[in-house]
Amino acid sequence: MSWQVHALKYGDRSGRTRADSFIFDDNHDAPHDIDYFIWVLRNGPQTILVDTGYDHAEAASRGRPIALDPREALTPLGLEPEEITQLIITHLHYDHAGGLHLFPNATIHLQAAEMAYATGPCMCHDTLKMPFTADHVCEAVKRVYQGRCVFHDGDGQIAEGVTVHRIGGHSRGLQAVRVLTDAGWLCLASDATHFYENIFERKPFPIVVDLQDMLDGFGKLEALASEKRLIIPGHDPLVRECFPTDGAGHIFRLDRGPSKWLF
Repeated sequence: MSWQVHALKYGDRSGRTRADSFIFDDNHDAPHDIDYFIWVLRNGPQTILVDTGYDHAEAASRGRPIALDPREALTPLGLEPEEITQLIITHLHYDHAGGLHLFPNATIHLQAAEMAYATGPCMCHDTLKMPFTADHVCEAVKRVYQGRCVFHDGDGQIAEGVTVHRIGGHSRGLQAVRVLTDAGWLCLASDATHFYENIFERKPFPIVVDLQDMLDGFGKLEALASEKRLIIPGHDPLVRECFPTDGAGHIFRLDRGPSKWLF
């Protein structure tokens, strides 16, 4: 059972440097932009959304504007937010779970370790708390009480051909998503590797709760994908150069493999 996989770019941010993306980078003051994506998995009548992005209210609060509300990003695929019933949250940082409230009918799939982290004593530290927004975490807690949260502990199956795998590192319960496609097993790494360079050059990202988990996670991602070309980083603008657009300028088709490879 193979799945179609689309990456939907809803925002980007310039004004960053390589120091914001890599620990111990020699060229630390060079510009380094970042893209923001959500992902859609489809197989016949089945649709699974991976992450939600964040909305314009969160964008204004953080001073990080977005080009598209996540709901608008889905429109060219013929999807309405109310139709989304299965939602994988790779982790609870604002740019991955900031739109939970936009998908009111979704059951969320989350690592138990991520909920414990986002609601536990680590959040007493401002540095660790910075990528989270309390309202987003509270929305996830509401799904628990509504009976619409499935917790996973390490590896878990969402559907035939779709599995999740705890990586950790960047956030305590960060999970990657493995998807069976016509090109082979594709791994949506999310923030287990923000950029191709993080994994392939073994350069850790600076926002990290456990550096060993992050470094060990690079090998796990390589084991999950059929080949390294099918590892999809969470924020790399190069994804848009490697994979073709499909239906709209912000949508990129991943499941057929890259049409151009830069690594």
